[in-house]
Amino acid sequence: MAQKGVQLDRESFSCSICLDLLKDPVTIPCGHSYCRNCIKGHWDGEDQKGIHSCPQCRQTFKARPVPVKSTMLAALVEQLKKTGLQAAPADHCYAGAEDVACDFCSGKKLKATKSCLVCLASYCEKHLQPHYDSAPFRKHKLVEPSKKLQENICSDHGEVMKMFCRTDQKCICYLCSVDEHKGHDTVSAAAERTERQRELEGSRQQIQQRIQDAEKDVKLLQQQLEVIHQSADKTEEHSQKIFSQLIRLLQKRSSDVKQQIRSQQEAEGSRVKELQEKLEQEITELKRKDAELQQLSHTEDHSQFLHSCPSVAALRGATHSSSIKIRPLRHFEDVTAAVSELRDKLQDILREEWANISLRVAEGDVLLSQPEPEPTSRAGFLKYSCEITLDPNTAHRGLLLSERNRKVTVSDHYQSYSAHPDRFTYMDQVLSRESLTGRCYWEVEMRGRGVAVAVAYKNISRAGESDECVFGWNDKSWELYCDPDRYSFMYNKKKTSISGPRTSRFGVYLDHRAGILSFYSVSGTMTLLHRVQTTFTQPLCAGIRLIYSPGNSAELCKVE
Repeated sequence: MAQKGVQLDRESFSCSICLDLLKDPVTIPCGHSYCRNCIKGHWDGEDQKGIHSCPQCRQTFKARPVPVKSTMLAALVEQLKKTGLQAAPADHCYAGAEDVACDFCSGKKLKATKSCLVCLASYCEKHLQPHYDSAPFRKHKLVEPSKKLQENICSDHGEVMKMFCRTDQKCICYLCSVDEHKGHDTVSAAAERTERQRELEGSRQQIQQRIQDAEKDVKLLQQQLEVIHQSADKTEEHSQKIFSQLIRLLQKRSSDVKQQIRSQQEAEGSRVKELQEKLEQEITELKRKDAELQQLSHTEDHSQFLHSCPSVAALRGATHSSSIKIRPLRHFEDVTAAVSELRDKLQDILREEWANISLRVAEGDVLLSQPEPEPTSRAGFLKYSCEITLDPNTAHRGLLLSERNRKVTVSDHYQSYSAHPDRFTYMDQVLSRESLTGRCYWEVEMRGRGVAVAVAYKNISRAGESDECVFGWNDKSWELYCDPDRYSFMYNKKKTSISGPRTSRFGVYLDHRAGILSFYSVSGTMTLLHRVQTTFTQPLCAGIRLIYSPGNSAELCKVE
């Protein structure tokens, strides 16, 4: 009882703003008391409103009141401190908006430390004590503080819902089980909890197993990542070393050519200077003789003239100028042509081998992931559109290339193409300059009858009339034959007839890594004509074959 009186006294001498014992207590006109600094801070915040109020009774004052020091309260507080009265509980002990409050605290409520599922109430440490001290309360189920205790009460009967209806999958009270849930599959909430707990544990075991498997995979991927980094660093270092060797070799060959040119220049220059000096000496000697002969020609004494005049044969001696034969002034143009030819060959080799290198790099994928799905709209395909041009060095002589090597037309006479080992010599075919890997899409517009769009490996045969040179008639090429009346697909001499809407434009989609090659009819919509699923072992080139008919043409479209 004495303890209760002390508690009341402590609350009576506490500031309602800071919830602590009054410090420098002051009283305002309404009679309530506060710490001087607390009420000052409160009114400072209300200055801009122009109206000041009491935090407890909400009485307002037109003018800011002057707090009056409460000497009596100050003395009482000091006396209570000396008699052992402690400060009110710290602010963090009181229940805030986010906390569960004790249902038994009067006035300002403390935070609850436990909730009772039997009492359906929450308790602070003080009011929870009977649950620990009294035998009947020890059987109650205590849980962490919960704001949802009232959810355990049946809204229809006001009873605790201790049963579960499996038919309706909801908690119910006993009265519900004999009323609207009569005849339903009902069990106690505890029994259902036990069953659900068992299922939950099974699910947790599965999740934990998946976590362990995923952690193993993460560890494996981390190890693989380290291997990738090490391999990439080693390969990069080795590749740089090889390219550096190639660069040094080219630099050495460049230096050798330069030295040979300068040596030849010096040798030829020396020969020219030597011959030039001899000719200049000869000119001097001839001028001297010419002067003597001129002087002799003016001699009036016939005997003296005949005695001194040399014979005509002596005057006809050979000269150095008679041996000079000047070739056309080509200088070192042949060398320039040879170096240019070497450059072109190196460019061809680099272009061919670069696609192979890129493919080998792409094959370094260590993850067995599913390939990305094929696009379903033309806009989706256009994301993978690529610029393709035709290679003049592969075009049959009966084909004319135009539009910056994007269009090919059957000509009525052979073109004056230079001899090249990549040129098709039998079929009216041509390949693209670019090698294709990864995901690519392009479109071909046909004019006339008999156009075939194809893809082929770079090493397809070119010379002769064998099937190895014809698109679709070997295992190195795939061809879609397009005619206004029919479509057909050809691979390795196997022909497949295809039906589809008539159109003059065709789309080709290639996913090299996934081994997918698809041909589409392109008009207002895109219609799949044929799809190939295989494994590509080399980079591919786009190809076009035309049936011989002057004016027959096909063009690689600029898609947008």
